[in-house]
This record gives sequence, structure tokens and C-alpha cells, in this order.
Amino acid sequence: MEAFTERQVEIIEAATKRIDQHGIQNLTIKNLAADMELSEPALYRHFEGKNAILLGLLHYFAEEMKTRLGKVMGQTYASAGEELRALFDSQLRAFTKQPSVISVIFAENIFHFDKTLSAKVGEIMDLMQGHVRCNVEAGQKRGEYGKAIGVGTLATIIIGSMRLVVLKWKLSGHRSNLVKDGRTVLDGILKMVETK
Repeated sequence: MEAFTERQVEIIEAATKRIDQHGIQNLTIKNLAADMELSEPALYRHFEGKNAILLGLLHYFAEEMKTRLGKVMGQTYASAGEELRALFDSQLRAFTKQPSVISVIFAENIFHFDKTLSAKVGEIMDLMQGHVRCNVEAGQKRGEYGKAIGVGTLATIIIGSMRLVVLKWKLSGHRSNLVKDGRTVLDGILKMVETK
């Protein structure tokens, strides 16, 4: 996907705001055009439809996520556990700033027939899964994590647990502290797997 034009970024941000306020099911070209005080044909000049806007939103977040997590993983930490905490702190803070992204990522049932959207959600999930797997592998090699649970299984347990924390936060209407709740769950998992 090429870089976005200034107007496309405005449309993505307006769509994000609409999803935040009214839910993904209320994102339509008609509603979005009204929100932006534009005509529907004006929107269609920038995106071919609702799914193209959602794809743009996911792409925009995925690119930001790659850069942000790359910086997190490029730092030095006292332990694998500290690196994992930093990774999830960064991701959960990003979700707190852009809760609409969660609505799109967790709406896979709405667009599971759109392979492009599903692939982009898969790319976002694979990116996080890859970082967690690397962390677990390194932690086990250094003897910081126990080896009773395999790398893939432990990474799935960690990702699945964090996904549940995010889902509960979303369903509560964002009333709890996502970063704190995520840290509590992650600390519990680390107590079970860390060797020290």
C-alpha cells in the first residue's frame, strides 16, 4: 500500500472517531461523509468503499506498530521479562490512545469474507506473535524462563491472555486501566515461567 494522501489520513481519522463513538457497525460512507461535511462522491474519490477505509486504518496502525515495537525491541533490558513488559506496555498504551483499532481488529466476524482485511489483521497479529516468540525463545535459551512449556505454546498463552484483557477492556466501555490490567496478567504469567 502506498503512502496516504493528507485527505486520506483525514478520512481514516474521521472513521476512527466514528468507530470510537458509534461502533464499527455504524461506519458507512453516508455517515462518514456527513461527519466530514463532504459529499459521498468526494469520499469515493479517495477510497473505493468502507472496506478500503478499514484496510487503510489497519495499514496505518500496522506501520505505526512496526516502527514503535521495533524501537522497544531495539533497547537493552535487564531480563526477558522486562522486555516482554515493555513490549506489552507499548502495545496496550497504543490501544488506549486508539481504541477504535481494537474494534476493527476484533471485528473479524464482520469482514471474514474480505480476504484483504483478514490478511491485514493476521499481519498485525503475526507481528506481535513474532516478537513474543523471539522473547520467549531468548528467555528460555538464557535460562530465564523454564522450558516445561514450548516456545509456540507459551507465546500463544501470553498473546491469548493479553487478547482477553483487551477484549474485557473493550466490552467494559474502556472503564478500566488497560495497561495496569495487562501488566497484572503478564506478571502472573511471568511468575509461573520465570526461573528466578
